[in-house]
Amino acid sequence: MGVFDRISRLMRANVNDALDNAEDPEKMLQQLIRDMAEEIRQARGQVATMIAQEKELAADKSEGDRNAAEWQRRAELAVAQGKDDLAREALRRKRDAEENARIYGEQLVAQQHTVTRLKNQLRELENKLDQMESKRDALIARSRRAKAQQQVSDTISNLPDGNAASEFERFERRIRTTEAKAAASAELAELGNDDEFAQLDQDFGVEDELAALKSKRSGGAATQTATTPMSSASGTNELDAELAALKARQGDDR
Repeated sequence: MGVFDRISRLMRANVNDALDNAEDPEKMLQQLIRDMAEEIRQARGQVATMIAQEKELAADKSEGDRNAAEWQRRAELAVAQGKDDLAREALRRKRDAEENARIYGEQLVAQQHTVTRLKNQLRELENKLDQMESKRDALIARSRRAKAQQQVSDTISNLPDGNAASEFERFERRIRTTEAKAAASAELAELGNDDEFAQLDQDFGVEDELAALKSKRSGGAATQTATTPMSSASGTNELDAELAALKARQGDDR
């Protein structure tokens, strides 16, 4: 294959591809129906013309038949009157009229066949047009469904990470992570407060214990101060009693 043949084929392929992409099925269907309707209109005009020609041929044949019959009558009349020359002339014109009638008759038969064929073709075109019009709405509906499906497929294929569902799940995971972090922060905050409260409890215990020690210490000192004179007095009395007991024993010994 030559270079020019390859270039020519490549150009045709590109042109055909561009045309395919530019074609709108709905518009093309409408245009096809309009083209078919125009063809039928032209075909009707042609059939009407052929029918008119058929009628003209039929009229010409009828006129040829009438002329032939008229010249036959005149030839017979000339023979009856003994006018052979006129009879011969009438017979010649009769043959011419018959020939014309024969030619018109042949043309009429051919024209009738043509008109019949054209009428059949016209009916076929009209039937096709009816079928196209009846299928048009269904084809347009199919075309629209196909476009919608293609748009959905294109939308899904253009979504990040494959589709919107995966993106939704990703955001859901992010939200769950954020919720978990918030819960952990709250739990840590509660633990911090517990430590503070525990520290407060410990502080209150130390203070209580310190107060008790202070109270005990102050109470012991007061008791010691109060009991010291009593102990001294008690000791003196005991000594006096012991001294009296010694004196009593000495007197007995004497």
